[in-house]
Parts: sequence; structure tokens; C-alpha cells
Amino acid sequence: MQPDLKTSVQRTSQFIPDAVALIVETGRQAIARSGLFRLGLAGGNTPRAVYAALAQQTDALPWDRVQITFGDERCVPPDHADSNYRMAYESLLSQVPIPEGNVFRIRGEIPHEEAALECEARLAAVAARLGEERYAHDLLLLGLGEDGHTASLFPGSPALEETVRNIIPATGPKPPPQRITFTFPLINASNLVVFLLNDPKKEAILQGALQGKFPSGKVAPTHGRVLWLAGE
Repeated sequence: MQPDLKTSVQRTSQFIPDAVALIVETGRQAIARSGLFRLGLAGGNTPRAVYAALAQQTDALPWDRVQITFGDERCVPPDHADSNYRMAYESLLSQVPIPEGNVFRIRGEIPHEEAALECEARLAAVAARLGEERYAHDLLLLGLGEDGHTASLFPGSPALEETVRNIIPATGPKPPPQRITFTFPLINASNLVVFLLNDPKKEAILQGALQGKFPSGKVAPTHGRVLWLAGE
């Protein structure tokens, strides 16, 4: 098999500082190129620590030029303990001067199909304004589950087969089961996808994903690349 030059693994003993540096540098490059940094956030404990460290560098980015999305959301209110938005708000968004209108929250508290369509329409409006066929993240952060899932794209889920919609309702195996998730068409429109992986116990899952196994192994940006940032 030929090596996939669009996919790489960066192993680091300085996971959080390297993750923050990567976000900041990618953001600065995007803003210099287009005046806008489109950043997709992942949920989970690993990103939380990264966001908290990024929030300490308030002046690292011109936050009025940053546009935030969420790779998935649980169907709960924004102040719920399981809300990905709440985690991002507490660790990052409330700590930096980002305009509220720049944060494209998935409203998990309304009917899930309505929430998916609402966010999908918002991203489509930005894409249309920029002349894109599909909203293209400058940087999309993703996590890796113990079953190889990413966002709320779980093994065996019908959501894995979606080829048209960008954001759809999905069901997860753990509570709360109702989710709303980015699909592969939207994920794979990204310029750069970075998996944040700071758990050596997931090495076997990482290797499987690199071989195209698991939902996470289906992430393959059409015009971009994938980086696995793996803490040692």
C-alpha cells in the first residue's frame, strides 16, 4: 500500500502546548489568507484541557475573526453537564473576546431534526457567501472514542452512509443517546482535520483508523489533510 501523504501522525510529549500552538498558527494563516478562521471544536475531556490553555493566550488570535462550530452536540440544553457547548463555553468561549454571533451553536434543546437543519442552513449561508460548494473548516478538531467513533459517528450507525446532508440527527450507544453530528461530507470538506489523542491506551485504535477501519478511519478530506496529534 502506498503511504497516504495526506495523513500524518505527530507524536509529542508536550501535547497541550503543541495543540495550542497548532490552533494558533493555523488560525493566523487562515486569517492572513481569507480574513476568517473557521474552527470546529470537539467535545470531551482531552479538548477541554487544550481549550483552557488556549484561553490563557487571549491575544493570540483576533477573536472577532474566528468562527466557531461544533462537530457534534448532545440533545440537551446548553447549560446541561453533557453539553459540548457548555464545556467549550466554560473552558474557552467565555474567556476570550469572541462575538456571540461568531459561535454557531447546535441548539440541542430543540427538536433534533430542527436543530440539525438550522445549523446546516447557517453554514450553507456562509459557504454560499464565500463561493463554496460546502462549508470548509480551516481547522476541524476531532476526538477518538474507544470504539473508533468520532464526532457522533458510531460504528454501525446509518449516519455513516450520509452523502448529501452536512449535519444530521444521530443516536449514540451511551446516554444521552440523541445526538446531532457533522457528517463525512462536511468533515471531509475541511482544509485540516486534527485528531486530538492524548491517551496511549488508544494506540491500537489509532493504528486501526490509519488502516481505514472504524468511523474515524473514514476521515479523508478531499482537498485537505489529516493530522493525528498523539500525546506520549
